[in-house]
Amino acid sequence: MLPPILQDLRIPVVASPMFIVSGPDLVIAQCKAGIVGSFPALNAREKDGEPPLLDAWLTRIREELDRHNQANPDRPAAPFAVNQIVHRSNARLDRDIEICHRHKVPIWITSLGARVEVNEAAHDCGGIALHDVINNVFAKKAIEKGADGLIAVAAGAGGHAGPLSPFALVQEIRDWFDGPLLLSGAIATGRAVLAAQAMGADLAYIGSPFIATAEANAPADYKRMITESGAMDIVTSSLFTGVSGNYLAPSIRAAGLDPDNLDTADASSMNFGGNAAKAKAWSQIWGSGQGIGAVRDIVPAAARIDRLAAEYAAARAAICG
Repeated sequence: MLPPILQDLRIPVVASPMFIVSGPDLVIAQCKAGIVGSFPALNAREKDGEPPLLDAWLTRIREELDRHNQANPDRPAAPFAVNQIVHRSNARLDRDIEICHRHKVPIWITSLGARVEVNEAAHDCGGIALHDVINNVFAKKAIEKGADGLIAVAAGAGGHAGPLSPFALVQEIRDWFDGPLLLSGAIATGRAVLAAQAMGADLAYIGSPFIATAEANAPADYKRMITESGAMDIVTSSLFTGVSGNYLAPSIRAAGLDPDNLDTADASSMNFGGNAAKAKAWSQIWGSGQGIGAVRDIVPAAARIDRLAAEYAAARAAICG
């Protein structure tokens, strides 16, 4: 059974946290439109000596959602989530955990490592912890370390995608786990959301379609590239972060590289420090999942969610009667 915080969404969708792209504007719009909005804590970057921007972001999100709920008691906003990169190169992790704990963040999403203390911090402030995984081995480790639910990141997902078919990954996890399970991987339509549920997932985890929204913190060329590209334009490489991920081939070409002949890198090259030179070097290499063939326009996030909701309802009616 889903925890109460995930039960009353307009449609069974959690918006995935996207590097650079996800910020307060997008999160607030997503939550007001009825799905869980999220952002990576590391997106809130401040200069040395400045107060933590993450603190200011969380204050703004909570206050704006509170105002919305007071004005719309019959249509309250969905909860929000914050993503923590649990990797040894993230020197901000302890500080960001403390800030999220103080703000009583309701949903914590962890990536690139499962840590008991992060899950404990989420539980201590009344939240739940979801951990993203690319295989069954990592899934079992995450639950053993106290995660409440899992995000199955299957082939076709944007960013750090896994190599496994969603059919195989969900099936293996559902053999032993009956808790909250989200599925990520080329989900861009309401019909695909219903398909994720038919496979055994509770909710869909959607990112790339929200790059092409008015509120996304993405360059105009990035948004346009999403609307002009399809599955054949996605390249899988570990060069840019040290972990296999999916990227837009046109952005790789624009950076002077050949997307058909990329070098590889291993996980030891990952660096999530605040001023990582490599992150700056690859700032114009843009991630995306394979589902973007369904995204053909740049619209407000609420309009994209309206479309997903209508497609989801139509798919349920057609299949379920």
